[in-house]
Amino acid sequence: MAFFRKEKNPPASSSGIAPAKGKLGVMIPGMGAVATTFVAGVEAVRKGYAKPIGSLTQMGTIRLGKRTDGNSPLINKFVPLAQLDDLVFTGWDIFTDDMYTAGRKAGVLENELLDKVKPFLKTVKPRKAVFDRHYVKKLDGTNVKKGKNKRDLAEQLRADIRDFRRKSGADRLVMIWCGSTEIFLRPGEAHSSLAKFEKAMEKNDVAIAPSMLYAYAALMEGVPFANGAPNLTVDLPVMHELSRKNNAPICGKDFKTGQTMMKTVLAPAFKARMLGLSGWYSTNILGNRDGEVLDDPESFKTKEESKLGVLEHILQPEMYPDLYGNIFHKVRINYYPPRGDNKEGWDNIDIFGWLGYPMQVKLDFLCRDSILAAPIVLDLILFLDLAQRSPELSGIGIQEWLSFYFKSPMTAPGLYPEHDLFIQSMKLKNTLRHLKGEQLITHLGLEYYD
Repeated sequence: MAFFRKEKNPPASSSGIAPAKGKLGVMIPGMGAVATTFVAGVEAVRKGYAKPIGSLTQMGTIRLGKRTDGNSPLINKFVPLAQLDDLVFTGWDIFTDDMYTAGRKAGVLENELLDKVKPFLKTVKPRKAVFDRHYVKKLDGTNVKKGKNKRDLAEQLRADIRDFRRKSGADRLVMIWCGSTEIFLRPGEAHSSLAKFEKAMEKNDVAIAPSMLYAYAALMEGVPFANGAPNLTVDLPVMHELSRKNNAPICGKDFKTGQTMMKTVLAPAFKARMLGLSGWYSTNILGNRDGEVLDDPESFKTKEESKLGVLEHILQPEMYPDLYGNIFHKVRINYYPPRGDNKEGWDNIDIFGWLGYPMQVKLDFLCRDSILAAPIVLDLILFLDLAQRSPELSGIGIQEWLSFYFKSPMTAPGLYPEHDLFIQSMKLKNTLRHLKGEQLITHLGLEYYD
């Protein structure tokens, strides 16, 4: 029998997932390189100018049943996802540029493609942003909200959400943070409950960063929130509380794009084969706005924490001290304007094998940061919307099944995150199977030999 892939119509859902009727409003704090590449890309795909390469929701399939069944429908045919034509957009930014102008300045997409979708991009203009240079020292802009305190600013964001819902005619909303990396912060008393958080906002507590105000506004309005930066933002007890209370799913943090994606591929391979690791040196050169922001040591500290945690969780040195008990792990990010958005991630990896003999892996990833991030943004928006329409997921808060997309996946308190890209992929697809009442895939395979 030839085991080629063919698509069958999946069975009717008995899961109670609400249909994706009407428009889905997408709200983006930070209309820079990632956001403009994403929105321009969606419009280019809608117009037939390009294909949604890199998007699991648009191009990925999901196997149902045995390998011999040959049943692997497209994911967007298996679960009820919003269609690209149903997406409508708004955003906030400290600069006044519409998405066409911002996209030209970002320099990610070729002008020829941007010009094809110019009429649409010109209509997406930024709302005034909540911004404070204390948290992002390398940027400054004039398109900024004023308010008597942080609580007032958060209420202005809530008003923006309601205004967008009304004017766009959106039936459902999702917010996704595509803004800059803020300075390193730790959870504290101000983040421990809704009452304390609101009191801290009224006192302009320094523990309340701008990204937290966006998350608070979204969750208070029942809007799911995804955090694409390594900021704390929704990784706080107050946000978990609001998410569950208002059935507004959350996930994060920090989009897993270039160098860290490769770490979550290679490190599991070393561990699977019980190869030892002595050291992993990673450096990046990046010239876009993200690189400029990360040139500040306090913002870099936030990113460094996100990047460094990957190896420890994957390799579990406490369980394998002979192999991973003495790793030297260093991460560097260097701002280099001539490179623009075309980041170079270089890794030197010192491993050892049988009888302790040393070997090396050298990896030079010449990637395009925003090109890798844009399909992540699309998938997260569509999957968060699906989660809110799914009774089993809407009220649980953290959507750990979306860890596939993040450097520092959020988990239930006390639970270590799963970083292995392939385990994350299996978890995501098994969650979709579970939602539709399909058998989970374990890859045991003994049934073929009965």
